[in-house]
Amino acid sequence: MLAYIKGILRAKYSDSVVVETAGLGFSVNVPLTTLEKLPETGGEVKLYTYAHIREDGWTLYGFLNDDELKMFEQLIKVSGVGPKAAVSLISYITPSQFSLAVLTDDVDTFVKVPGIGKKTALRIILELKDKFKKEQGKEVKSLTLDTGEKPENKIHDAVSALIMLGYTNQQANAAVAAVYNAEKDLETIIRDALKSLAG
Repeated sequence: MLAYIKGILRAKYSDSVVVETAGLGFSVNVPLTTLEKLPETGGEVKLYTYAHIREDGWTLYGFLNDDELKMFEQLIKVSGVGPKAAVSLISYITPSQFSLAVLTDDVDTFVKVPGIGKKTALRIILELKDKFKKEQGKEVKSLTLDTGEKPENKIHDAVSALIMLGYTNQQANAAVAAVYNAEKDLETIIRDALKSLAG
């Protein structure tokens, strides 16, 4: 199907856009994060796409990058999570935050998203956690430290977790250094570092 669409942005709506390419205008549903970063109408855009096909028609979903597309594809494989819920989650949670929330059983991050309840959040975590661990190629035991570990080990584990979530070694080290406090637990350090990177 369509891997991506590249063309002229002809219209922007609250949850979708129209992209013209080869004389055709494609209506593409997009998350808020994508909508906010698109140029004004008349500018050129490239969206990574997913075609959701049903008996009553098909809907095109578009994303700014592969990470958001991958997150969408992971979410719609979870039972009870449809494309609309997946788009809503991407509108409020970055792919890095999403991975961390799944790996650390962070239900609160999910339920802050409009339309996502606790049952759905638990289902997402339950169905994706093992898959994420396998994708990362290692157990995420470093995310739960024994209290007796040395500070340098905590720093190392926090940096490793950020690298695992897709950041470069330089970005991870700088972010952890900026937020590190010996009294914080590992999860708090990672969350604060992610906020620093996002801000």
